[in-house]
Amino acid sequence: MAKIRAFISFDFDYDSGIKALLVGQAKNEDSPFEISDWSVKEELSGDWKEKVRARIKKVEQVIILCGEHTDTTSGVNAELKLAQEEKKPYFLLWGYSDKTCKKPKAALDSDKIYKWTWDNLKSLLNGSR
Repeated sequence: MAKIRAFISFDFDYDSGIKALLVGQAKNEDSPFEISDWSVKEELSGDWKEKVRARIKKVEQVIILCGEHTDTTSGVNAELKLAQEEKKPYFLLWGYSDKTCKKPKAALDSDKIYKWTWDNLKSLLNGSR
């Protein structure tokens, strides 16, 4: 079975560690997904948004890793808006078991932050929301 290609959006300044954990999970033998791309840390100017839009167009799912500062992270909010514009399925993952995680401001009121477990991740990637 082909693996689901996913784009990871995360806060470079605070959440690189949890991004590394998610990338590691993608390498598990029974993983239903592969990381096709992730956020770029560049100034939000020029053609940055078009570069990210092109990356998002190539994937089947967008994973938003939520941490303590996700609500104010301009890059994550811009990437989420691009995913919404491109009508790509996305979901929010609660990145830490011991910290308060926040939704990006671009998230819809109806968007839930899902607990990050292996079973939940598999279900979410398969469309269970």
